[in-house]
Amino acid sequence: MNRSSLDRRRFLRNVAVGGGVAAALGGLSPRGLSPRAHAAIPKPKWQEAINRGLDWLSSKQSSRGQWNTTVYPTAMAALAGTALIASGSTTTQGPYARQIARAADFLISKSRSNGLIGDPQTDSRYTYGHGFSMLFLSQVLGEEGLLDRREELVDVLSRAVEFSGNAQTAAGGWGYVSAKEGNDFDEGSTTITQVQGLRGCRNAGIPVSSEVIEKAKEYIYRCKNPDGGISYSSRQTGSSRPAITAAALAALYNAGDYDSEHVPEMLAYSKESLHDIGQAGQSFGHWHYTYLYYSQVVYRQGDELWFPFRDRLYDRISAEQQADGSWEGQIHPVYVTACNLTMLQIDRGFLPIYQR
Repeated sequence: MNRSSLDRRRFLRNVAVGGGVAAALGGLSPRGLSPRAHAAIPKPKWQEAINRGLDWLSSKQSSRGQWNTTVYPTAMAALAGTALIASGSTTTQGPYARQIARAADFLISKSRSNGLIGDPQTDSRYTYGHGFSMLFLSQVLGEEGLLDRREELVDVLSRAVEFSGNAQTAAGGWGYVSAKEGNDFDEGSTTITQVQGLRGCRNAGIPVSSEVIEKAKEYIYRCKNPDGGISYSSRQTGSSRPAITAAALAALYNAGDYDSEHVPEMLAYSKESLHDIGQAGQSFGHWHYTYLYYSQVVYRQGDELWFPFRDRLYDRISAEQQADGSWEGQIHPVYVTACNLTMLQIDRGFLPIYQR
């Protein structure tokens, strides 16, 4: 890591831990900040929500590194671990270092000889866990200081990348299980988890086939409808899904596609469907999944669009927090809490996969 990266990380840690932008700038009062810098200052209630959420999430982890949920155990561990990394902790430093290290060790233990991270015997949709695990472990690898765990991570992720390539469908997407086991069925949400996981691995130095990524991009383009939205599956085109469109756009950004002919139409569709955040947005379902990805999309657009959107998003999330620090919603409180915490911390810059 070069000096500029270290300086950036030190600045961001001051923002996260020391009370905001003013503290990071050496105690300069808000009155002395430019309008743009003043807009960047987080509200105290957001930080309070983050602290309470992180404490709740870390308290629910078992001593073996997993979160004892009955659904998607591998995916839950990866998502929860990612939310903890977003706070600035690593496997060796920070208040949640122990929990992150345990989560990494748990997911490493779920790696199978064929490269799959997960257990097909207990998880009927194991590609979710596999993709989220690649994403989490690749973020761990970038900051891992222990040589033995680093070597283990490289091995696990190298085989995981190979598994994803072998599990890709002929159309270029992924389904809930591998193409062979799923009769070559594909759908958008699992495809996005693979693309982001693969991109995280590539960013961390793990070789990833460019052919696999190009096929995935073509799959997304093939699923695009005339209104700019993305269909559920290449086999079921014609009906656009706001959630999958936002996720697909975030995945394209991860894959380095910012300005193809398809991206502006997808962005316009997403902004029209999702940007206002109003209660009507509940009608499309999976709100937290949707905004986990749409927040990434908006953040990549720059501060002028991000700050006002962030304020609305963070105000809503913090207002919906439960008394114990968790959030309720679809799937499981661990899932919803992990999604919300990742959104609340996305602009801190501790997760390389989400950086501008």
